[in-house]
Amino acid sequence: MIGLDTSILVRFLVRDDEAQHAAAVAALRRGADAGETFFVGDVVLAEVCWVLSSRYRCGRDELAAVVRQLTEAEELVFESTERVVRALRAFQHGKGGFADYLIGSRAHDAGCSTVLTFDRALRAEAGFESP
Repeated sequence: MIGLDTSILVRFLVRDDEAQHAAAVAALRRGADAGETFFVGDVVLAEVCWVLSSRYRCGRDELAAVVRQLTEAEELVFESTERVVRALRAFQHGKGGFADYLIGSRAHDAGCSTVLTFDRALRAEAGFESP
């Protein structure tokens, strides 16, 4: 298994730098041809969503589609695909950012009863509350 950094996934997805895009595609293709899988950590996925929304102005629907496509890629391995899918569902129905729901999903997996937050968009949602 080979770990992926945020920059590799972003260059692969947005193709804003042809040389880096080509290098990312070639590396992923070499790995896939060799039977490798690629690890995408929760932090990397959260960063990818943040970069896509803040730098490239991707909307919620676009972000949800990207995350869904990534989770469906056979070559990609996540810390917990189930956790990512739960966060994706919450993101699609909520008002917070994807990273917020991934944080909530990770906390749930760790046995937390709630996540304390000052984020007004989250405080009214299940699993989050004001301090």
